[in-house]
Order: sequence, then structure tokens, then C-alpha cells
Amino acid sequence: MSLWMSLLNNVAVSVFGSVLAASFCDALDRRKNRIIFWICIALIPIAQGIIYYVWDDGFLRQIYPLLVHVPLILLLCGLTGKLLWPFFSVMAAYLCCQLRRWLALLTVEILGGGALMLDAVELLITLPLLFGLLHFMTPAVRYISYYSRKMQCQFGVIPVLYYVFDYLTRVYTDLLSSGAPVVVEFMPFICCGAYLVFLLYNFTKGQEENRMREIQKSLDMQVAQSMREITALRESQNLATRYRHDLRHHLQYLYACLENHQIQKAEDYISDICNELEQQKVIQYCENEAANLILSSFAGRAEAEGIVMKVEGGMKAKTVISDTDLCVLLSNALENAIHACREVQKEGKEARIEVQIYEKQQQVFLQIKNSCAGAPIFENGVPVSKEKGHGIGTRSICAIVERYGGIYTFSLEKEYFILRLNLSEKNVDSVHFTAV
Repeated sequence: MSLWMSLLNNVAVSVFGSVLAASFCDALDRRKNRIIFWICIALIPIAQGIIYYVWDDGFLRQIYPLLVHVPLILLLCGLTGKLLWPFFSVMAAYLCCQLRRWLALLTVEILGGGALMLDAVELLITLPLLFGLLHFMTPAVRYISYYSRKMQCQFGVIPVLYYVFDYLTRVYTDLLSSGAPVVVEFMPFICCGAYLVFLLYNFTKGQEENRMREIQKSLDMQVAQSMREITALRESQNLATRYRHDLRHHLQYLYACLENHQIQKAEDYISDICNELEQQKVIQYCENEAANLILSSFAGRAEAEGIVMKVEGGMKAKTVISDTDLCVLLSNALENAIHACREVQKEGKEARIEVQIYEKQQQVFLQIKNSCAGAPIFENGVPVSKEKGHGIGTRSICAIVERYGGIYTFSLEKEYFILRLNLSEKNVDSVHFTAV
């Protein structure tokens, strides 16, 4: 019974490590690869059984690298088309196998039992531990594969060194044969645990950096778009100014038309001028040019979509926030407001946007109140979206306000979503212009 349990345990750990290694190097992404992988893996138990039957467990352990690890590395290299990372994946999987071994030893040490009990416990924890590692560790390990070969070697050196150390001290020699097994195996457990924690930390840090780069990229695109809108509106404003400057010439032309009784021609000319002037209109909400241009642009969009937009402005020409940051704040906030109003209109209801922006005592206050069709989902006081590609605008608003040391709040009052933020001049000197 014990011999069969030991053989079954050896097969289980082989499959455990092989699946982990394949997952770490993303070798099972295609159906063809999965078929080839499992056919090859099925041969391992057969080979193990033959060797175990003809020789013994000790001999099986000694040739285990040649029987399992080397073929597995070659198989993964063939499936992935890579040379270096499959090797490190196998080494990392071998290190993870020590978790299984030590947890079983600890259980037996506490509950009591012999070799049969040890094999049974190892078998019982194989699947739960495998699923846990696949779920939590696979993304972290795969993340390393996107690094340069130099960085991959730096991350892979620990599993490789442990692999060599383990075989030299426990398999091919008896340097660590003395002492309680649970104590001897504790070092590999600590080594494996520390390595996995390090990988998770690196992965989390990398994901956060990627998120920050995504936000920064979005901010750059939004700034560029806002600048294009400002330029277009400024040109429109200049065109309207030129129209007013050329009013005398227009009147002379109209007088000539009327003098020659060309009434229809004069009416058409007046209509064309009025239409062009209306298209180039920039409403003067406040003294700040950037705020006027952005507010005018979105007011025009709201009017075109049948959304009632009311603006109260009191911004100075020079304010505590830069024009680019102000444009990004207003553009994102108003874009979100218009998007929410569209959902309200789908329900056949009136959609409204109310904007209050003013400056008082070196502080900028902004409040945007818009109709809302449903209650948004909040996380840590910030609305989030489950739709892919959405929510970046809100994160951009938060990032800019935080850079200025300001305060922002998002709330829902009855059927209205409200954004309030405050930026103070006293905080400008302490702004850290880091990548966001």
C-alpha cells in the first residue's frame, strides 16, 4: 500500500510542477499546445512506474531531472518558441513544490503519522494548492517574462540556486539528512514564501506603474484635444472679431443691394452672416479665456443634443491652476456629465447640467451638477465604471486635484450627480509634478 501511495504521490508532484511551469510561461494558450502537453505529461507516470518497479524510489529521485525536468523544459521551449523563460518557469515551479512538501510535513508533525500519512496529506493538498498558485501567482510570474533577458536572469537566479542546492544536499549527498524533516524543510519553505511574496510585490508595483502610465497617456491625449479645441475656438473668436471689424463693408454691400432693389440677395447675405457669427460664438462666462472656451464648446454640444446647460462663472484671467490642467478638469467633468445626460434622455426625461466655477481668496471652486439615470458605483468615495475604457476621466480629475493638494467629492443627491472640488493657491508650491 505504501509503495503505491508513494508512487502516486511522485506522479502527483510531477503533474503539479509541470502544470505550474506550463502556466508560468503561458504555454497552454492554444488548444493544440494543450493536447501536445497532456500527451507528453501522460508519458511521465508511465516512465516513473517502470523505473520505480525495476529499481527503487532512491534511483527515481536521482534521475528525476533527466526524466522530468529536462524533457519538460524542451517541451515548453517548443510550445512557446522561447529558450530562457521556460527554463526559469520550471525552476520556479520546482521551488513552489516545496510549499506542498513542507505543509504536509507540518501537518504530520502536528497530527502524527508516518510515511504513508505524509504521502496522503501531500496528495490531499495538491489540487487546492495548485489552484491557489495558478490563480494568484501565475500573473505575477508571467509578468517577469516581459522584462529583458537580463532582468529575467535576475529574477530566475533564486529558483536556480535553490534547485542546485537542493539536489546537492538532499538527493546526491546526505548533508541535510540529519535532524527532523519538518525543520530541514523549513528553509526551502521560507525561501519559496519570500520569493513568491517578492514576485507579488513586483507584480503589484508594476501594475500600479502601468496604471499611472495609462492615466498619464490619457491626460496627454486630453490636454492635446483641449488645446486643439481652444485653438479652434480662439480662431472662431478672431473670425467673429474680424466680422465686426468689417461691418462697414457689409453695410455698404447691403446698401448697394437695397439701392438696386435686390431684396432677396440682401436677405440671403444677412442670413449667411448671422449663421457664421452664431457658429463662431464664444460666450463670455468669466475673465479666464481657457474656461470660457471649454465651457462654450461644451455648451454648444449640450445645446445640439437638447441638454439644458446653465453656467455661473467667476474665474479671473490668471488663476492658481494652469490652463492645461483647467482644460483637462473641465473637459473630463463635462464629458462625463454629457454622457450621463444621454442616458437620462433615453428614459424620456429632461437632462440638465449646472456648472458653478469661481475664484475667491486665491481658491478655485468648481461644482458640476448633472442629471443621472441610475446610482453610480462608488469605491473609496470615487465613482467607478465596470465598462472597459471608462473611468479614466474620473481618475484624471482625481490625479490633478491631488497634485495641487486640493479636495474633491463625488455625491448623489436625488436624481443629480454632483462633483465638487477645491484648489488653493497656498498648495501650489507643494505640488509634486510626478507622472500620473
